Amino acid sequence: MANTYTQCYLHMVFAVKNRDSLISKNWKESLEKYITGIIQGEGHKLLSIGTMPDHIHIFIGYNMNQLIPELVEKIKTSSNKWIKVNRLTPFDFSWQKGYGCFSHSQSQIDSVVNYILNQEAHHEKKSFKEEYLDILAKNSVTFDVKYLFDFLDAKMD
Repeated sequence: MANTYTQCYLHMVFAVKNRDSLISKNWKESLEKYITGIIQGEGHKLLSIGTMPDHIHIFIGYNMNQLIPELVEKIKTSSNKWIKVNRLTPFDFSWQKGYGCFSHSQSQIDSVVNYILNQEAHHEKKSFKEEYLDILAKNSVTFDVKYLFDFLDAKMD
């Protein structure tokens, strides 16, 4: 009997609402572990996760049995609630609407993992806005500026 085989690697990116820098170094590792549990609990394989104060990158081996929007929604709502219940920030925390999700081949795994794990060094040279626009360009994604993340400067260069 024939079987079905799939292999899909996804790089997801989403930001804190209003791009506020609310994710503290004191609890970012705990947040990453919490999100890892969500991803694994949904049947996906975490390859890397990188949290910055105002956004997050998640790279997974994707289980095709779940829709991407459902997974992102589960990650966002569950982690948002976890942050609030644990009172990790004195400010009102929530994730911004929308996300980016980009596919990669198996030959790109190491470079994407390294890219995500080196976010802090990467952002010493490039802003999140520049980074995200580069990701969109590299993936030939056409976009309308009004539907991008709310960047601190409302005007796009």
